Amino acid sequence: MVEGKFITLEGAEGAGKSTQLQRLGDALNRAGVDVVRTREPGGSPAAEEIRTMLVSGETQRWVPETELLLHTAARVEHVASIVKPALAGGSWVVCDRFHDSTVAYQGHGHKLGTDMIDQLHQLLFGAFQPDLTLIFDLPVDMGLKRTQHRGGGEDRYERMEMEFHERLRHGFLEIADRHLDRCAVIDAAKDEDDVYQDVIACVNASFSLALD
Repeated sequence: MVEGKFITLEGAEGAGKSTQLQRLGDALNRAGVDVVRTREPGGSPAAEEIRTMLVSGETQRWVPETELLLHTAARVEHVASIVKPALAGGSWVVCDRFHDSTVAYQGHGHKLGTDMIDQLHQLLFGAFQPDLTLIFDLPVDMGLKRTQHRGGGEDRYERMEMEFHERLRHGFLEIADRHLDRCAVIDAAKDEDDVYQDVIACVNASFSLALD
């Protein structure tokens, strides 16, 4: 059986990734592709337990190094129990956040730098990476305004200082520049339907599909 493809959606708070992930998954299903939709941190039972610790509580709850290790621990569980088995079975995996978010949030946002984060990823995951990464970009103030309508209490990162979010946006754009082979930047400030059309265009071009 041919392995499936791994697509990740990245970006700062309020970029609309979750909505576009669902729409992309639906488009792939219509084309006859079996899709696993998932997220990080989380995606598997053990990883979801770690997620709760990361996305709730006080903004200074963890030092950056602890955050890095918690995100990585959740990723190890998620990849081993969900992502790799699905890909090996021929399913496509569409994931809301992956390693690039750790680079952006902990590396740039919390100023840990990228070397240690990349080395840890290499140690634990080797060359494993997405086939395509869509980075949703929009002005920080617009993204944070959108998050005001959310519920559920998972707002720890959203409550961090504006400078953190500015570094975060810069970090994602730097990632896109460093990995032109797999990254595409999506203008997330557009209308939802226009963003969707840009997403579909990128996926079609990357995998020679004709999604609509």
